[in-house]
Amino acid sequence: MNLLTEHSRKIWLAWKAKSSFNWRPGIDSPGWKEHLSAIFNHDEEKIAYAEHVIAHPRTGTIPCMAVDAKGDISATTTTSGLSWKIPGRVGDSPIIGAGCCVDNEVGAAGSTGKGEENIKISGGHTVIEMMRQGKTPTEACLEALGRIARHYKNDKKKLGTFHIYFYALNKDGVHGAASLWRNGYEENKQASYAVHDGSESRLVACKPFFDEVGGDQ
Repeated sequence: MNLLTEHSRKIWLAWKAKSSFNWRPGIDSPGWKEHLSAIFNHDEEKIAYAEHVIAHPRTGTIPCMAVDAKGDISATTTTSGLSWKIPGRVGDSPIIGAGCCVDNEVGAAGSTGKGEENIKISGGHTVIEMMRQGKTPTEACLEALGRIARHYKNDKKKLGTFHIYFYALNKDGVHGAASLWRNGYEENKQASYAVHDGSESRLVACKPFFDEVGGDQ
């Protein structure tokens, strides 16, 4: 089933015009406004919305982990990722051991953010192995982030070009999460994750690897 709406298709066309030399005019060219106006039939409200989405592309990866009363664990993740896929890009979500990983003897782990960095360290598997060694879920997530940071020799300027999170749950129902930066995708909001303990849901702050604002917004 094709779930692409005509409105979304037009925003995609406008995004391609902005993003690629082969799809001119781009957003930085004199003809951009005219091009965008023509795509949306001079509808100012739709044009404004399209410009906002193009400047701030939607993201949509959602990992979900659960443990039942018997201690059995399951996990899944969406593969929506970043808006408008780059041809040939896979991302970490469908890579077992990276974006989603479960070991029923230990726990489960998932991730959001820049999937390429997660794939490099087999992040989901790394987090589970750290929990196997006795680390808490949060400590295990921080270890995975530390490995990513070491790839860049802890250079915050280079690390500041992206954001990544890890989430974990163990057999006892203990959960934890860590973010590369203190903020979420919005600079003024603390990175957080959702938890449901069987009676209520709530947001819990992620433990930041770098306790400062950063990451490509």
